[in-house]
Amino acid sequence: MARDKPSRKINTAGEQTPLASSPFASLGGLRADLPRAEEPPPEAAADRPAEPAAPPPRRAVVRFTRKGRGGKEVTLVQHLDLPPDELDRWLSQLKRALGCGGVREGDQLVFQGDQRPRLPRLLKERGVKKVSV
Repeated sequence: MARDKPSRKINTAGEQTPLASSPFASLGGLRADLPRAEEPPPEAAADRPAEPAAPPPRRAVVRFTRKGRGGKEVTLVQHLDLPPDELDRWLSQLKRALGCGGVREGDQLVFQGDQRPRLPRLLKERGVKKVSV
C-alpha cells in the first residue's frame, strides 16, 4: 500500500508563485496594510547626554603564561585601570578583533592563546600610550 505523493511542479519560468498548499500564500497581499515602524525624531537622539567615556589608560602590561591553567596558554593584559563596565566593553571588542576567547578576571583581561604579537597594536589603536610586553 504505497501512497502516491502529490507531485509539485517547479516553476522554471522565473516567476515565484507560492504553492497552493502553503499556509502563508494568502497573506502576501496583506503586506501593504501592515503598520510602519515609527522612527524616533532626530532631535530626540541629540537630547540624550552622551556617556562620558573613560580616558584611555596610560599604560598596559601584556604577559604570556601557562601557570595555574592546566598547561593552557593565555595572554594577560594588566594595569589598564579602567572601570569594570569599560573593561567588559574592551574585552568584547578585543576578543572580536583577535578572533579568540577571553574573560575578565578582576582587573585584568585574559585571552586564549599567545596574542602577544597582535595585542600591542590593538591596544595602541585604542589610545593606550605605553604597552609593555
